[in-house]
Amino acid sequence: MKGKIFVIGFGRDEVEGLRATLDGFNVYEIPEYCRDWILQEIVEKADKLRGSGNWHVKKFLLMHNVSNNEVKDIISRVRSLNLGRVIFATTTPTSLTWKLDDLIKELIKEDDYFQQMQRARSAKFYLDLI
Repeated sequence: MKGKIFVIGFGRDEVEGLRATLDGFNVYEIPEYCRDWILQEIVEKADKLRGSGNWHVKKFLLMHNVSNNEVKDIISRVRSLNLGRVIFATTTPTSLTWKLDDLIKELIKEDDYFQQMQRARSAKFYLDLI
């Protein structure tokens, strides 16, 4: 089964750039009307989704059914486009049972945490006690 990539928060030109860069993967925009859908339903109905995914102020790229090596390759390719900060995630058995809106909120919390950790590590006074 071919991997699927779902995007939210990207403009039309950015989505076209993603599709060109990520040839070999199906790239789908998730429209705002899917916010209350369970992620599994979005994955199953990917080919039927219609409308722009450019409804959120943050950019999300969700990967489904991709290998670890493909994840690394996808992230590298997307970063080469210089699209600004993108929150990357892969689907899991648990996340597939969540509503999209709840997943987005969790991804934002995780991203904020990792940004704080990165800032703390780069601060001169940071002590790594582990």
